[in-house]
Amino acid sequence: MGDDLLAQIRLGGAVPRHVAIIMDGNGRWALDRHLPRPLGHRAGMNAVREVVEGAIEAGVEVLTLFAFSEENWQRPPTEISALMDLLEEYIAREVDELREQGVRVHVLGDRTRLVPGARAAVERVEHDTRDGTRLSLNLCISYSSRAEIARAARLLAEQVLAGATKLEDIDEAAVQEQLYTAPWRDPDLLIRTSGEQRLSNFLLWQLAYTELLITPVLWPDFSRRQLFEAILDYQRRERRFGKVTA
Repeated sequence: MGDDLLAQIRLGGAVPRHVAIIMDGNGRWALDRHLPRPLGHRAGMNAVREVVEGAIEAGVEVLTLFAFSEENWQRPPTEISALMDLLEEYIAREVDELREQGVRVHVLGDRTRLVPGARAAVERVEHDTRDGTRLSLNLCISYSSRAEIARAARLLAEQVLAGATKLEDIDEAAVQEQLYTAPWRDPDLLIRTSGEQRLSNFLLWQLAYTELLITPVLWPDFSRRQLFEAILDYQRRERRFGKVTA
């Protein structure tokens, strides 16, 4: 599936090293089919496998998925419980395959709010995939970009108070080093599914010069073919980072 597009990608130039995705539209997908919302989230699990496998095939090195925001804790308890159960199920079902494919999983966010079972599952998948070198898969769970930036400021303030850092040495690079995403470069490409045109408190610092692509496809219908089409669109763009064309 998508072999024709994959061949075009390989001829098209630089592949985005880091792709981030706001996985949106599970609830709408279920509503369109007169199904309970949790079944939309379950259907979305298949799309996660699709983009992970597609990212590996295309040569993407880092894939960051927005799975569950801090704001999502305000949803009905039954939906939150279903999402936590799905997280545990996804990890149990996919951890061996992820390890075999060379995927290293990192969970970014406030994991202290996760229920014990989900927290244990997160720790397991990080441990069991720690040797992966083909793809870094970042799952943003209980994540808020504003909270992440506030956390970075707090960590820097603690360093200054402890005498480990001078106030005048705090610059953009110092802030970046305290973000969850410090080990990786900023995303080259952000994809948002379901047609919504907002960032939803996701990677606000990191997306400063990221190429954006909005697709009307609902997340459960998103496949590696749509991923390949997004990469091809990226390859046709000119990234200037505020400079002028030579």
